[in-house]
Amino acid sequence: MKPVVQLEQTGCGIASVAALAGVSYRQAQRVANRLDIFASDSRLWSETRHVRRLLKEFGIRPANTEVPFTSWGNLPDLALLAVKWHKERDRAFWHWVVFWRGPHGSVVLDSKRALRRHVRTDFGRMKPKWFIPVNLI
Repeated sequence: MKPVVQLEQTGCGIASVAALAGVSYRQAQRVANRLDIFASDSRLWSETRHVRRLLKEFGIRPANTEVPFTSWGNLPDLALLAVKWHKERDRAFWHWVVFWRGPHGSVVLDSKRALRRHVRTDFGRMKPKWFIPVNLI
């Protein structure tokens, strides 16, 4: 699995789905836009519905509920994580990243454009709030 860098400032959800689906950001963006999902829509990073729809469109099955994060060791082999969780005017926002327990160990695929490395292992710096387990079909 390879990280996908978000091409839009608020495109972390689209980029995370692209990484899971093994497609480019532009490919995932085209599918998202066809489903009326746009990176500029704040619901993409303050609700889970749009990301779930996009995952399903690529044949990826997300769990029905979000699971509170307790520890890195308790995560499933593949999950979408909500990090940088915060509230603005009583509305929750977060940054989507992918957790993957791969053949060479656990990593987080972070799509943030400004990062030098998009494959992260600095788990102590990330503060997940919750996650959605996903299954590649």
